[in-house]
Amino acid sequence: MSRKEHFILILILGALCTISPFSIDMYLPGFPAMAENLNTSIANIQLSLTSYLVGIAIGQLFYGPLLDKFGRKKPLYVGLVLYILASIACAYTFSVDHLILMRFIQAIGGCVGMVAAQALVRDIFPINKTAQALSLLTLVIAVSPMVAPTLGGYMTAHFSWQTVFLALAAITTIILVAIKWYLPVGASPDSSISLRPKKVVKNYLLVLKNRQFLTYMLVGGIAGAAPFAYIAGSADVFMNRYGISETGYGWIFALLATAMIGSTQLNHVLLKKYTSEQIISVSLMYQSVVGVIMLLGVWLLWFDVYFLIFLMFVFLTGHGLNSPNTAALSLAPFTKNAGSASAMMGSLRMAMGGLASAMVSIFHTGTALPMVGMMAGCALVGILILNLERFTKEAHENPAGIPH
Repeated sequence: MSRKEHFILILILGALCTISPFSIDMYLPGFPAMAENLNTSIANIQLSLTSYLVGIAIGQLFYGPLLDKFGRKKPLYVGLVLYILASIACAYTFSVDHLILMRFIQAIGGCVGMVAAQALVRDIFPINKTAQALSLLTLVIAVSPMVAPTLGGYMTAHFSWQTVFLALAAITTIILVAIKWYLPVGASPDSSISLRPKKVVKNYLLVLKNRQFLTYMLVGGIAGAAPFAYIAGSADVFMNRYGISETGYGWIFALLATAMIGSTQLNHVLLKKYTSEQIISVSLMYQSVVGVIMLLGVWLLWFDVYFLIFLMFVFLTGHGLNSPNTAALSLAPFTKNAGSASAMMGSLRMAMGGLASAMVSIFHTGTALPMVGMMAGCALVGILILNLERFTKEAHENPAGIPH
């Protein structure tokens, strides 16, 4: 594979992965305007984010077997067309309940990009290069929070929040054309894969029984739910509590996105010297410490908005370090069922993200406490699971406790 082909491949796979981040981030600056226009509360608008995350979680479970049985491209075409139609419907929504439903359908279509991209990485790249490839994809994904909210903020301020959804439909149409002409087919269709519910469930259970998959899926999923808590609460915190404008919020979101971009680049370098396991452990440790400091500071009113942004920046660097590494270690044991494993990992991760965003909405207080409390909790639980797994593994391998 030439450098040009490698660049084009990563760009298309990255674009596929950015469909959902753009769908999540681009409309955030429009929350206050949407609440006013649809005669509802910010908390109810936040539920449209939760419904999107739930849609991703459910949709990925269906796409896993479909991508294994029919190959990568046919399910991509179907899912992306559904996404485009649902995006247009979101632009012309008439109530918050209709918006929540359309966001769910939009997610069902758009999530195929995430599953297919991760499966194609497993198809095309050798296993010892998977973490680096996923790191590059994470870098492309990390750029989207810099662009999406800023662009969404300007579109909302100068046009309307409805234009955001029309833009999402247009962007995905361009990606669909690129897939048709430039994306490799990846793994061949496997007619032996059954789509019968009993067989599909059995395949997913086999994936879940793999201890390495289960451990790193849980660690990555729970720790990775922290950014979703931030996404769910940040518009209300910065715009309503601190009085930041739509465009100003977009720039804050872009600044915080650079935390993940920088750490993703750093991860690519660190992997040359350290293992994925070591990087995950260190990143979760400092996220836990920073998370607790954030929680105490907000609770005791220690911080102004600038120091809160600084601490959130430091915290979010951990996501660019632990996310690609936990994903790579989760998928490493699989070859034949790579699509199903990718779908299960993505589904459970998004379910955890959806739960975190729902908790921020449910415990809405008009302060930053629900947001930072959820972020800190995710990091703490993630490192707890990681250390518990290490302890039980060591106890199993050395039951007598004899020093090595």
